[in-house]
Amino acid sequence: MSQPKTYAGSCHCAAVTFEVTADLDQELVTCNCSICSRTGAIMAFTPRQAFTLKSGQASLTDYQFATKRVHHVFCSVCGVRAFSFGDGPDGSLMYVVNVRCLDGVTLSALKTKEFDGRSL
Repeated sequence: MSQPKTYAGSCHCAAVTFEVTADLDQELVTCNCSICSRTGAIMAFTPRQAFTLKSGQASLTDYQFATKRVHHVFCSVCGVRAFSFGDGPDGSLMYVVNVRCLDGVTLSALKTKEFDGRSL
């Protein structure tokens, strides 16, 4: 069984930086909903305590749609959506990190499954 690892992440211009502890050997998620299919995110879900925003709070713009339960934040400088957050199934705060925004990750080694968000 693999162990979670701490990764540094950022938007393209690095105005927004963060750290997240995640197990990227687990199956990650892609989604075909209207926003995910356009942004191409590969998502890792983490509890609040596994995520630390290091810089850029003032550069984040919040975008919500449909049920408005998820905060799809993006950098107001470069436009990259490096993470989102909202309530998880148990009601606790969850972060959804775009693995494409993490340093040192070999994308071709990741295992993914597609979530049918379009049908919601």
